[in-house]
Amino acid sequence: MHICIPTPNTGNPIVAMVEVMTKPDYSKFQDLTFDDFRAFAADDKLSKYEKIGFPNAYREGKEKAIFQDILHKLPSLNRRNQTIIDIGPGCSDLPQMMIKHCERQDHELILIDAQEVLDQLPDKPWVTKISAHYPDECETLFTQYAGQVHAILSYSVLHYVFTEGRLFEFFDRSLPLLADNGAMLVGDIPNISKRKRFFDSPTGVRYHQAFTETDEKPDVHFNTLEPGNIDDGILLAIITRYRQAGFDVYCLPQPDDLPMANRREDLLIRKP
Repeated sequence: MHICIPTPNTGNPIVAMVEVMTKPDYSKFQDLTFDDFRAFAADDKLSKYEKIGFPNAYREGKEKAIFQDILHKLPSLNRRNQTIIDIGPGCSDLPQMMIKHCERQDHELILIDAQEVLDQLPDKPWVTKISAHYPDECETLFTQYAGQVHAILSYSVLHYVFTEGRLFEFFDRSLPLLADNGAMLVGDIPNISKRKRFFDSPTGVRYHQAFTETDEKPDVHFNTLEPGNIDDGILLAIITRYRQAGFDVYCLPQPDDLPMANRREDLLIRKP
């Protein structure tokens, strides 16, 4: 299976999605760990998108649209004098946009990532960098900022947390940071169930056939255990657990112009 990359101003969107793909080496972006990202960040041979675990075609020219979606889903970012945390910001254009936006809005921005990643980002008076593996190396943060954070962002990170087996710990430690009416956006979550539904659809079949240049249909199996992958059951478990804990939790779609909207979703958690 391959990621669907929509492109603008094309006569045939399915063909265009295929043409933009140059079939990069996907294998080097699979099964990544915290230490892998540290090594990527320090590797000058990699592009800024490859350093965060994506082939260039997945992110190049698309991060402005991603940031606009983040601003829409986290209204606190558009207020003034807010405290913002970005968990795993990476070192592409996206954190640069966040840093500039927080300057305009007089926000305090806290970036949490590996030191090698943070070194790629500018030092600014309104930015606090925490070099740490989240959440187990962030005890001071949890004490100092409990109940004081207006918005938490973690984008394209949750699947790595899931692989580490620390899914609920991630949320259990993060949500007490939220101030009243604060929100946490956990974005760009790969959902294997959504991916299957796409490739079982006429659109997904046409995309697969255009990409493979064959008449074959995608090999899709429902009701099958997929170890190591986030699916509908995992997302519904998160929604149920934290609604019962007193938060409003929503699973949100991504806009169609985002690079992986056909297989990824966002979770928004609000503290009433």
